[in-house]
Amino acid sequence: MSFQEVFNAIPLILWILLLAFFFAKVEINIEGDNGWAGSLPTWRIEKHWLLDIFWGGRPMTGYHAWLFPFIALAFHLVFFIGCKWSPQTEARAISSIILFWLTEDFLWFVLNPAFGLKKFSPQNVHWHKKWFLFMPVDYWIFSIASSALLIYSYS
Repeated sequence: MSFQEVFNAIPLILWILLLAFFFAKVEINIEGDNGWAGSLPTWRIEKHWLLDIFWGGRPMTGYHAWLFPFIALAFHLVFFIGCKWSPQTEARAISSIILFWLTEDFLWFVLNPAFGLKKFSPQNVHWHKKWFLFMPVDYWIFSIASSALLIYSYS
């Protein structure tokens, strides 16, 4: 990735961070101090082997079952309003979705008056099952995946 390509990616990254900020504020107002839809009136599947593989061991909720596809569809809207699909543009869309969710999830803790950075730990965040150093393992894995997809998308 050349300097120019990195420079061209900056507006996209800033836009995604802004979207994540606003959505984190929405989710804080929806969930309050009960993360992962802990007190929402929705169905939950607490344990299933597929959740361990695809969901990081977190419960599947009706809230998330509708929310995740909604965001994925929103990030793919560009293909229906004129952006030509290609493997690179799809990689950029997927990279953007991953960056959005990583940032939104982290900002949920940082901006939530019931949490803050002091409570961002395995002891206080039970729905992130596996941690490495100071972050959930998902953050590490998906940061690498998002970066790799973004770099590929500019190739």
